[in-house]
Amino acid sequence: MRALPLGGTAVGTGLNTTTSTTKAIISQLISDSGVAYTSMPNKFHGLSAHTELTNAHGAVKTLATDLLKIANDIRFLASGPRGGYGELTIPANEPGSSIMPGKVNPTQAEALTMIATRVMGNDVTISVANSQGNFEMNVYKPVIIAALLESVELLSGGLDQFNRLLLTGMTANADHMRAAVDGSLMTVTALSPHIGYEVSARIAQQALRDGTTLRAAALASGKVTAAQFDEWTNPLRMTRVDD
Repeated sequence: MRALPLGGTAVGTGLNTTTSTTKAIISQLISDSGVAYTSMPNKFHGLSAHTELTNAHGAVKTLATDLLKIANDIRFLASGPRGGYGELTIPANEPGSSIMPGKVNPTQAEALTMIATRVMGNDVTISVANSQGNFEMNVYKPVIIAALLESVELLSGGLDQFNRLLLTGMTANADHMRAAVDGSLMTVTALSPHIGYEVSARIAQQALRDGTTLRAAALASGKVTAAQFDEWTNPLRMTRVDD
């Protein structure tokens, strides 16, 4: 984005200006901003299309999509404490919900997701505006610049606030998470290579019917010893299959 089509005048021909004037302006811009601007070789391209700005905002939009996923994961994992996942505890930045006393709303996650949707919308605006370089001139640069600057400002401020008001005070509810893993029936997947798919399925189904743990059902089946179950269904090891 440091290559500027300055000196191309209206459509890229450079009519009614001089190369020395362009060099002087770019030199002044470098002096004022500290940014190493250069003269764009193909000024016809620079005035009819704003590909560089569109590509740059595409990277910003990609960041926004990642943040949307992360913020949503956090607010879902923090749901509860009794009617949701309850795996995370997030800071209570407000005194409570307007209708539910004591409720902790995931306001910072919601703010970041709203920022992300705005940035994604800005990307559509910029993409459409970039396509409107009719012949040798694109007059949509103002909306491109406005949308790009807004996206950068929103994300930089939103990320700082998300970090200060949510991430730095967020904690994991390890005991609750451990209980959820211990009560899960899906760790039966680790038994399948050792005792077969059908036997593993029957053990999981029996545990569900009896309302017992997978471990209890496995031991009651006589197909697995306690030592084998503990070795084969080690949850941490199951997340590191390459080890």
